[in-house]
Amino acid sequence: MYAILDIETTGGKYNEEGITEIAIYKFDGHEVVDQVISLVNPERPIQPFVVGLTGINNDMLRNAPKFYEIAKRILEITQDCILVAHNAKFDYRILRTEFRRLGYEYERETLCSVELSKKLLPGHASYSLGKLTKALGIPISSRHRADGDAIATVKLFKLLLQKDVDKEIIKANIKTKPKSSLDTKLIRIVEELPSSTGVYYMHDDDGEIIYVGKSKNIRKRLNQHFTSESVKSREMQNEVYAVTHEATGNELVALLKENQEIKKLKPKYNRALKRSVFNYGLYQTYDDNGYLKLYYSKNQTKKTPITTFTNKNQARSFMDRIIEEFGLCLNLTSISNSDSACFNYSIKKCFGACVSEESVEVYNKRIQAIIDKYSFSNQNMIVVDRGRETSEKSALLIENGVFMGVGYFDLNHQISHPDIIRSIITPMENDRDAQHIIQSYMRRNKRLKIVKLQADN
Repeated sequence: MYAILDIETTGGKYNEEGITEIAIYKFDGHEVVDQVISLVNPERPIQPFVVGLTGINNDMLRNAPKFYEIAKRILEITQDCILVAHNAKFDYRILRTEFRRLGYEYERETLCSVELSKKLLPGHASYSLGKLTKALGIPISSRHRADGDAIATVKLFKLLLQKDVDKEIIKANIKTKPKSSLDTKLIRIVEELPSSTGVYYMHDDDGEIIYVGKSKNIRKRLNQHFTSESVKSREMQNEVYAVTHEATGNELVALLKENQEIKKLKPKYNRALKRSVFNYGLYQTYDDNGYLKLYYSKNQTKKTPITTFTNKNQARSFMDRIIEEFGLCLNLTSISNSDSACFNYSIKKCFGACVSEESVEVYNKRIQAIIDKYSFSNQNMIVVDRGRETSEKSALLIENGVFMGVGYFDLNHQISHPDIIRSIITPMENDRDAQHIIQSYMRRNKRLKIVKLQADN
């Protein structure tokens, strides 16, 4: 659990500042679960330059609560939390100073979103909250006010968690969790998980990831893990200490993340991945007369498939569908290899390419339409799908036919700015399994929004 905060002060000499405004959002890694927002009477004057910066003046604070009046609430909302702030050293020092004035030694673990951003979002000209969030397309209302800056830090931290592919932030958080008995532990773990789509990570008591999975209903899937009597499940039940998850909003992102995480993290309880999650591909060639011919076969390492399939039955089913949809000649597919007219020509479902009645140019144009529809080779596009919340969408970026990664954007934020989309994308491996997952998902989901991008000059 995290307490993401921002503090505005009077300014003045070091350790003599007073708090004028504080905002704390308790964040469970996915959503805000509690919050405290308050002006504070600092019982000392505000420096003129601070008034100009924040807009908070002495008159505004005359009837505001003094720090001792909200100190208990601050203790409660930050209990068992890691404090997160943009320049955490400053905010933590100010909080500790105020508590010391009350005779209380306030101590919490801290994370600085400036330092995290420099590590996980390299290359930015500035890491000030205002300039960084602008570059990332994160809106800030009420800049230099505690509430506006704190909620912007929440959104930034959410992006940082997504960018933290090594899960270092989460591992550190898990070590602070209290220990409990096996039955109590498993019940607690399941109760804390959502019934949403995403990727889940089982951790041991050192925070190390021992299993990665994905599900459309994470809670239901973990309940199955913890009620199974198999030897492997029993071993995991004994060793698991905590389960974290990453909501994805849709199955495509969950599939891609699971594929990448297992290969990268190599958890001990994940069975070794097969060499590939697909075994068949759709390929193209030319016959002796120049007609484009489509055929499916097992993976060909030296040829790039138009699209891929898990098994032969899936490939045959797809071939049957495009033959019907595009009026293809059976002799120019894997279905038939006759020297005479194909069967579909006899029932007027083939336009005669097999007997040279349909020209090469016209027939190949239809084949090219299939290739363009089902292959993203050399394409520049964003695949838009459901987000983790109703206010956002997911964005999967493909540039020059290369899968770059996934990210999320708000509905009120236009995706017509490729530079911003690139900045929020979490890079992912463009391996053949990822390409298969994307192509297979796009074939099955017609509602996906595809935004074509102009190639860079």
